Amino acid sequence: MKTNQIYFGAAYYDEYLPFDRIDQDMKMMKKAGMNVIRIAESTWSTMEPQEGVYDFTHLDRMLDAASRYELDVIIGTPTYAIPCWLANKSEDILARTKNGQELYGHRQNMDLTNPIYLEYAEKMIRKLLEHVCQHPRVIGYQIDNETHHYGTAGMRVQKMFVTYLKEKFPEIKDFNKEFGLDYWSNRVDNWNDFPDVLGTINGSLAAEFEKFQRKIVTDFHHWQAAIINEYRTDAQFITHNFDFEWHNISFGLQPDTNQYDCASCMTVAGADIYHPSQDHLTGAEITACGNIIRGLKKDNYLILETQAQGTLEKLHYPGQLRLCAYSHLANGANSVMYWHWHSIHNSFESYWKGILSHDFSENATYREALLIGNELKTCGTHLKNLKKTNEVALLLDHESLTGLKQFPIGSLGDSSYNTVVRWIGDALYRNNIEYDMVYTQNMDLSNYKLVIIPCLYSASNDTLQQLHQYVENGGHLAVTFRSCFSNEHLKIYADSQPHMLNKCLGIHYDQFTIPEQVKLDWNLPTGHNSLPSSACTWMDLVTTDTAQILAHYQHHAWKDYAAITENNYKSGKAYYIGCMFDDSSLDRFVQYIAEKANIKLAPFQFPIILKKGINDYGKQVYYYMNFSKDAQNIYHTDFDGINILENLPCKDGEKIQLTPWGVQIVEEQ
Repeated sequence: MKTNQIYFGAAYYDEYLPFDRIDQDMKMMKKAGMNVIRIAESTWSTMEPQEGVYDFTHLDRMLDAASRYELDVIIGTPTYAIPCWLANKSEDILARTKNGQELYGHRQNMDLTNPIYLEYAEKMIRKLLEHVCQHPRVIGYQIDNETHHYGTAGMRVQKMFVTYLKEKFPEIKDFNKEFGLDYWSNRVDNWNDFPDVLGTINGSLAAEFEKFQRKIVTDFHHWQAAIINEYRTDAQFITHNFDFEWHNISFGLQPDTNQYDCASCMTVAGADIYHPSQDHLTGAEITACGNIIRGLKKDNYLILETQAQGTLEKLHYPGQLRLCAYSHLANGANSVMYWHWHSIHNSFESYWKGILSHDFSENATYREALLIGNELKTCGTHLKNLKKTNEVALLLDHESLTGLKQFPIGSLGDSSYNTVVRWIGDALYRNNIEYDMVYTQNMDLSNYKLVIIPCLYSASNDTLQQLHQYVENGGHLAVTFRSCFSNEHLKIYADSQPHMLNKCLGIHYDQFTIPEQVKLDWNLPTGHNSLPSSACTWMDLVTTDTAQILAHYQHHAWKDYAAITENNYKSGKAYYIGCMFDDSSLDRFVQYIAEKANIKLAPFQFPIILKKGINDYGKQVYYYMNFSKDAQNIYHTDFDGINILENLPCKDGEKIQLTPWGVQIVEEQ
């Protein structure tokens, strides 16, 4: 979605304030160059304190103030945190999960399929939209908040799952065969006998239930979008603040939501990205998670939440708030919005601090936000709607994520899939090779010079045929271990591995293990040779057919097997990565395969990050960012331009000085 400006702002809740200061806050926002607030998503119990009793006092105060101070408003539907009176309407409004019945208190604890919940949610949504849809400051709507399936698995959900299976498998014998239910006498010969799925030991069945649970979320989003579409104007958008697998930071693809399917009902995709700060800030999460969201609609996206001060360990060093804001924009975001405007004075998020601290006064974070906002007022029209055209793609797949949850890699546990995705993606990031995330649901690879596949454990024959064709047509494909192993129902293929790609990869294997004290002996060309490295986590014992060996295992038992291979096939080239290994070696390998694919490498690597795009004026824009505490000097290349933050000319070949945690932006002249 194209926007008329960069949206810069914060979530704001008059309901949370200990006293009336809405005009003071709006004045401070305007001073800081902010132009948008997010409201309403968390306040169902305030807007409907008792069934059928609606009170929009706080909402009206915020909308009136937004009008006075010319701030745009995004309205969130408040359906993710239900009032206590609604929880008491039925015993099963709160979800039953593998841990038992949910208790009231925390948010996101309901069963999204419960008809009583849906009835009251629809009433609330309609009352809210009737109240706000014609307001001139309302620019869009956010569906719910970071929606997951919340583990819902009550009897209603399980009956719905059986109906779903019956539609997929009209003949129950086909279902038993596909899921291998003869094992341990798990066979089901009558749908009425279907057991509680939470007790299953069958990975295929458990994974299919998780797929169904994700479908619940998709249906919920489409249901809300249909209601909103009855009220919204053509100028108002629909979005959602998608989140990610959580490792105390935003880490990778969200296991509990099929975001690609959900986003199809939205005008623009949005995200909540939280990342490390201080000495741990690298910008990698901003890129990896931003690429996941940009790939949902292959378009610009919105950052609806990121941290201002955040939790204790997330407080930024001076300069980092500004650096992160521009990193989001450089990745294709059209907004930077913070959770939250002010720090909250009681309850669960009291120490998830906002832009303002508990005393509401100007502080270092506010002053840095003021700098960002006023820079964007000057140059934002040159940064919005940045068009990204990348030459490298990473392929993402939810079924493979779930498959590796059922059958983990080594000691990585449930996070195994995202760990490998980030292992590859972060190496590209460190080497300034920008990349897209492509989803198996819509796998158009024709515009990419290099496609990398991390752990495509679950893949249909159609998907694998497309990948094979990509190599035949001249593409460069890199495939990691644990790929092409099972079909879409986690049924392991019964032929040579990697299934269907073994010919274009020029390899096969039939054994694998966990490496112990296994080193890699590299055979890369001069200039790419790696430091001594060791295999870790997983290793395939690869035999080459037509491929050449780029690295083999240096081990008394495994010395005859390849670890990394390269194969020329028809018009293309294919690589196989049979194990994990250290980052420095991966960096050299990534550089090697990028050069083979005729991808131009930057003359510098992390901590200097370069991001590129084309702006609304059709001009190239280069972001130079320094993710370190030390000043850096680099040279701008490729065109004469204007350093738009300093409004100074910048010639091709001119030195650029980057302060600690600094950023410079050069626009083509």
